[in-house]
Amino acid sequence: MIVKTLGRVDYAATEQAMREFTETRGPDTEDELWLCEHPPTYTQGLAGQAGHVLNPGGIPVVQTNRGGQVTYHGPGQVVAYPLVDLKRLGIYVKEYVFRLEAAVIQTLEQFGVTGHRVAGAPGIYVRLDEPGAHGALTGPADPSDPFRGLGKVAALGIKVSRHCTYHGAALNVAMDLQPFLGINPCGYAGLETVDLVRIGVSTEWPEVARRFGERLQAQLTR
Repeated sequence: MIVKTLGRVDYAATEQAMREFTETRGPDTEDELWLCEHPPTYTQGLAGQAGHVLNPGGIPVVQTNRGGQVTYHGPGQVVAYPLVDLKRLGIYVKEYVFRLEAAVIQTLEQFGVTGHRVAGAPGIYVRLDEPGAHGALTGPADPSDPFRGLGKVAALGIKVSRHCTYHGAALNVAMDLQPFLGINPCGYAGLETVDLVRIGVSTEWPEVARRFGERLQAQLTR
């Protein structure tokens, strides 16, 4: 896998580059992993509903062909785009999503944070009161407030074309979190979005990008 750290790049141009890479790649094209961050941008998935964009406040809303609902990208967020041939890797989409989430969880672990999966809600969540607590989430969620006590620290949104992936995962490091209040993140009203700084971790974007990239490589290569 070729790893490219792109720095801060325009969202639309990067999405177009991913599409072109995927459309033109062949069976022997080496997989790539792009690590970057974007200027402030809301992105809307294929199933996205306009009503989940509450108040964009001048931030552009870009329609994409990934799965999922609306999310926010901005400075201080590590965005990872794995461009992977799943057929060659020998896995299906469900396993691919599991491995993306595993890479996020393993990265958080290196900073003393325990990441959690929530059934039916792709992405990774943390306990706001005890981000480092190791116990599994227990008990049925409150239907009126399914994310009570949790904050979302990483979002997933993928596209698979001819067994090849693009789009990917975003891990929040040190962001201005205010723009998340302008949307229902990933389609969930009232869901709190957090970054590593918010839960007490002081680190730098390059360090998180390096570690996240290493974990993704380990998960997505034979």
